[in-house]
Amino acid sequence: MNQELKQAIARFEAGDGANAVETIRRIASAGDPDALNALGILTWSGNQVASDPPRGRLLFQYAASLGNAQAALTTTNLMASGIAGERNWPMAFERLEDEARLIPQRRRALDLIRRMALDANGDPADAADGESLSDRPEARLFRQLLTPDECTYLIDIASPGYQPSTVYNTARELVRDTIRTSHGSTIYWLIEDPAVHAINRRIAAITGTRFDQGEALQALRYAPGQEYRPHFDFVEGADNPRIFTALIYLNDDYDGGETAFVRTGLKVRGRLGDVLLFRNTGDGDAPEPLSEHAGLPVTAGTKFLATRWIRRNRWVP
Repeated sequence: MNQELKQAIARFEAGDGANAVETIRRIASAGDPDALNALGILTWSGNQVASDPPRGRLLFQYAASLGNAQAALTTTNLMASGIAGERNWPMAFERLEDEARLIPQRRRALDLIRRMALDANGDPADAADGESLSDRPEARLFRQLLTPDECTYLIDIASPGYQPSTVYNTARELVRDTIRTSHGSTIYWLIEDPAVHAINRRIAAITGTRFDQGEALQALRYAPGQEYRPHFDFVEGADNPRIFTALIYLNDDYDGGETAFVRTGLKVRGRLGDVLLFRNTGDGDAPEPLSEHAGLPVTAGTKFLATRWIRRNRWVP
C-alpha cells in the first residue's frame, strides 16, 4: 500500500472523512488496487459516500483483477451468496479451491463444504426434520444440524469481531443492547465465506424461507454471569417483521445458560451443533406473546451461540 493511501486511511479513521475520501478516490482512479478495495468498502457500507452495494461489489472485482488479495476473497464470498449481484456458486467454489491452496482458513472452508450434503447450487440436498418442543410458541429442535467442526469454524470466524451486543431499534439503527450482557460478532456479508453461506442456506431450508430473508449471522459469547434478560425478538412496528429465530448452539461445555421461554416454562439446553427454531409471530404477523424468552446466566465456562433472525421478506439493512 502506498504511503499517501495509508495516510488517507489514517485521516479517515481519525474523523477527517471528506478529505480522506477524495484522496482515496483520486488514487483509485489511477488504478491502485488497494485504493479500489478501500473505496469498495466505503461504497458498500455508505460510510462518507453514497451507499451503493452493487457498485461496491464491482469495485471489489476490479481491485481483485489488479491483485488485491482481500478484494479477491470478498469477490468469492459475494459470488457465493449473490448479494448485490449475480450468484454463481460453481464459480465461487472453483475460486475457493484456488484460494485453499494458499490460505489455511479457505482450506478449512473448502473441507467443510466438501463434507456437506449440498446440490450443485450449494443448497442442502435434504431438509432436516426437527423435534417439536412446543405448539405455542411454535418451537422445534434440530439435533446436531451442524457438525463439531462447523461449530468451531463459526467460533473462529467470529472471534476477531466481538463487541458489546447491539440490536436494531425501530429506526433500523444498531444500538447498544440494554438487556443482553454478552458480546456479539456479526458475520456480515463481506466476510460470509462460502462455508458460512452454505450453513445459512441450511438454516433457511429448515425454516422454509429463502436465504435472503435472513439477517447476517450473529455470534454471541457469554462469560460467567452474562445473560440475555427476558425479551422478544420481533421488532415492534417493523414493516418487515422477524418471523423466526434460529439459535445455533456452538458448544456445550458450560453450566447454566439455558434458553427459557418465560411465559410457558419451556427450557432448552442445546447440545453441540443443535439448532433451536421458534416462531416470533402468530396469525397475520402479529407478535406471538408466548415467544418471550431469555438466555439464563452462565454459571461456569463460556457459552458460544449463533443467532439467525429470519424476516418475512427479503432483508435489506
